[in-house]
Amino acid sequence: MEALVRCARMKDKDKLVAFLEKANLGTEGVEAAIDYFLILEDEDERIQATIGIEPLGAYGLLRSLAMTQKLSENDLLFLFEQMLKLAREKKFESLYLATNKRSALSLFSVLGFDREDKENLPKGLFASEHVKHIMNVDNSLFMRLKLE
Repeated sequence: MEALVRCARMKDKDKLVAFLEKANLGTEGVEAAIDYFLILEDEDERIQATIGIEPLGAYGLLRSLAMTQKLSENDLLFLFEQMLKLAREKKFESLYLATNKRSALSLFSVLGFDREDKENLPKGLFASEHVKHIMNVDNSLFMRLKLE
């Protein structure tokens, strides 16, 4: 698959929201943070994957990772490389992610994320409704990647 990764634009909002809804992911805040989303498209401009960053001051919270089954490992790694580049351009100190899927641990560990105890999370993360929700989900955990 010939893939292109680019920053989402406001004109992508409806297509992006539909893609996220199909993946059963929340879409709250997509419009406000549209320039913090990356889209991986095929040659026909169909979204094959997306990932977003919820900006929370000096920190970013990874959100909305969704992908089709057609996506290759190389495409996924390229998407993450571009996401890290975007996070550095936006001058985040660290990126965080929240999950209750233990299967995600190995992938994010390979990408440089380390587990973070909930007690050590910066106060700024609690401005996120997603973080507040995850704090109440059984088996949830957080991971952090320092960008400095």
